[in-house]
Amino acid sequence: MNNVNNNDPLHRIVIVGGGAGGLELATLLGKSLGKRNKASITLVDAQRTHFWKPLLHEVAAGSLNAFEDELCYLAQAKWNHFHFLLGRMTNLDRDSKTIELAPICDDYGNEVVARRTLEYDTLVLAVGSTANDFDTPGAPENCLFLDNREQAERIHTTLLNHYLHAQASGNHQSELNIAIIGAGATGVELSAELHNAAIELVHYGLDAISPKNVKITLIEGASRILPVLPERISSSVHKQLENMGVTIMTGQLVSEIHPDSLVTRSKTTLNSDLSIWAAGIKAPGFLGKLTLETNHINQLVVRPTLQTTQDDHIYAFGDCSSCTLTLKNGNSITIPPRAQAAHQQASLLAKSLKKVVAGNEPMNFTYKDYGSLISLSRFSAVGNLMGAVTGDMMVEGALAKLFYISLYRMHQTTLFGKARTGALMLKDALGKTTRPHLKLH
Repeated sequence: MNNVNNNDPLHRIVIVGGGAGGLELATLLGKSLGKRNKASITLVDAQRTHFWKPLLHEVAAGSLNAFEDELCYLAQAKWNHFHFLLGRMTNLDRDSKTIELAPICDDYGNEVVARRTLEYDTLVLAVGSTANDFDTPGAPENCLFLDNREQAERIHTTLLNHYLHAQASGNHQSELNIAIIGAGATGVELSAELHNAAIELVHYGLDAISPKNVKITLIEGASRILPVLPERISSSVHKQLENMGVTIMTGQLVSEIHPDSLVTRSKTTLNSDLSIWAAGIKAPGFLGKLTLETNHINQLVVRPTLQTTQDDHIYAFGDCSSCTLTLKNGNSITIPPRAQAAHQQASLLAKSLKKVVAGNEPMNFTYKDYGSLISLSRFSAVGNLMGAVTGDMMVEGALAKLFYISLYRMHQTTLFGKARTGALMLKDALGKTTRPHLKLH
């Protein structure tokens, strides 16, 4: 077993997980501590490229080509003065302050890189979350998930295959039944994107399945869709989805999933050619096997400093952590697993860890809820904005869509800076004139 960085004399900050939060933190620390040779920053991820998770529903429907928006970790590391190490964390030794990385194998199972250990002085875990199927019988075998780019592309490929099969059969009355389990932001946005895809695919000659014969059913266990958002937003989105022809079932829990159908606890059976699980989250299972405090969904329990409760040298943030803060009025809030929370935590840790490297105490995290935005494909967007100036203001239509798009541009600005983000925006605008409205391969 190889030891990767045992001779580095600088303070070693190791960040595991290159999602929205982890990559932003590595970039910010690289620009400050790494550039000035104040610390050694290493980002570890099991993938070679980064893709912003909130856009995965667009990849699944074909509205977005992931290859045009992915970011190479090695290139980002070179540009921003940190190191990137390809690997999947499997174990932690707190006594020796090392993590273990699994071997890397090629597509044929041949070992390319042996098992390694990586030493740290400060460890930051930002490994995100995966869908929680709640051990529903048949879910792993018969559902598609939307946790990463590969799974999103699998949904897109499966969708296209249904259309190609119908086209080859010559039956222009073919139906496609799609069931989406979970009506949170992901499920809602995916249903709108799939409705748009059904319209667009006909324009490119795949007309054996007409849009009216694409039956999209959105299933939610709570009493309304988007249950964590204000009711006025939930109600507005509900009406717009129904106007698109999406069938919405609330107060329904799925009990079984079969290859071509699913069954709810109320014994309702739905035909489903394509079942997609978008309900609930849980942190990666290996976190529950570490010698750190976790909750019932494997999230690492952290203090307001984002330090784990059992080790001051280990931090966790984003979806893989559970952070409860006490408010000024005495009430408490558990930080929700949302992109804006991970962004805020990355910004805080970038400042806090500079203090730690200098020998000072870490800073406490404070969360500001700026509201929520839901995109309904090209049709609309809706949400609420929260702030000192706006208060709690509901927005819809073009204005909401503008704010929704700006979230991704803010992420890009953190990674690339304003000038390069502006160039990317120009590239995207020009690209729309030279490519189809939908990815067709």
